[in-house]
Amino acid sequence: MILGVLLIAVTACGGGGGSDSNSGSDGGKNGDKGGSDQAESRTSQAVVTIAPKDGADDVDTNGALKISAAKGKLTEVKVADSKGKAVEGKIAEGGASWTPAYHLASDTKYKVQATAKDSEGREATEESSFTTLTPKNTFVGMFTPEDGSKVGVGMPFSLNFTRGITKPEDVEKAIRIKTEPAVEVKGHWFGNDRLDFRPEKYWKQGTKVTVDLNLDGVEGRSGVYGEQVKTVSFTIGRSQISTVDVKSKKMTVKRDGKVIKTIPVTTGKPGYETWNGQMVITERHEMTRMNGETVGYGGEYDIKDVSHAMRLSTSGTFIHGNYWGGDAFGNYNASHGCIGLRDLKGGSSSSPAGWFFDRSIVGDVVIVKNSNDRIIDPDNGLNGWNMPWDKW
Repeated sequence: MILGVLLIAVTACGGGGGSDSNSGSDGGKNGDKGGSDQAESRTSQAVVTIAPKDGADDVDTNGALKISAAKGKLTEVKVADSKGKAVEGKIAEGGASWTPAYHLASDTKYKVQATAKDSEGREATEESSFTTLTPKNTFVGMFTPEDGSKVGVGMPFSLNFTRGITKPEDVEKAIRIKTEPAVEVKGHWFGNDRLDFRPEKYWKQGTKVTVDLNLDGVEGRSGVYGEQVKTVSFTIGRSQISTVDVKSKKMTVKRDGKVIKTIPVTTGKPGYETWNGQMVITERHEMTRMNGETVGYGGEYDIKDVSHAMRLSTSGTFIHGNYWGGDAFGNYNASHGCIGLRDLKGGSSSSPAGWFFDRSIVGDVVIVKNSNDRIIDPDNGLNGWNMPWDKW
């Protein structure tokens, strides 16, 4: 731009020198003034300001990047990291400023190019680069279900963070969930280290869920930043919802809304009643050990070969095979709170327990009703369905 001004000025002075001698002095002054006016007319009056300053390092990942225009309006802003990945953002109505849609990644160099136009349509462009901070303390989210899995209609997407979160809104904003077909999905915090997402009602079978975890650079608590960028996808399989009636001691299994089997069961005996409510299968074990010491019933039982066991709660509720129950199934309740199905020692695929195990997947729903116990807490397992949607 400076070179352009000098060239214009030289041309104007030369023109003055070419006129007659009586007008040489005045012609020179007029020529200089004319060159200045032309240069000024081509220079945009818009002023673009970029923060942080060019070359800055140790820049905060949230709130530090600000781009504004004075005496004009921003028309284009480009922000990208060293690999060319663009930063989403929006120019404010009126063109006075631009802000990023999300936080920036940590320990990353960014380049900025911003253009504004003044009232005459003349452009002014500024460029800058800076590097974000390198965190000393970090966190990640341990998630379920696994990437690529097929799960039942009751499966929420659950995150357990390795550090307690004191800035939940910033963390939640960094998690995006897309579903096909589209359905509203909301998150709910249990304490400061767990965040579950679910729709209002059970998932529709065949739904494809994609979760983008963009936690790198999110300040979850003072001085503690996320370091995780991952996409997790899972698919909702067929619908299987089984209802255990404690009074009748029977379980009705429905597949895609149709009853496919009724199975005699035994549930919690008096003093050890089974929880009421909607429970989600979170683990499946063909064989496991059950020791009363792990759930506060020390010395009452220690069974090393429990077959066809599927977890329903964190506190120790399972639906599992039972080879020691005698004639309890369908007749009386004899367990310490679990739901027992008849099985053979060592497990048998032809037994009621084996049949149910082979046809169940993680995320299937088991509903218990008519128990003398209360409804299970929503955070005891992946059982948020027991919380009304308006409180979720």
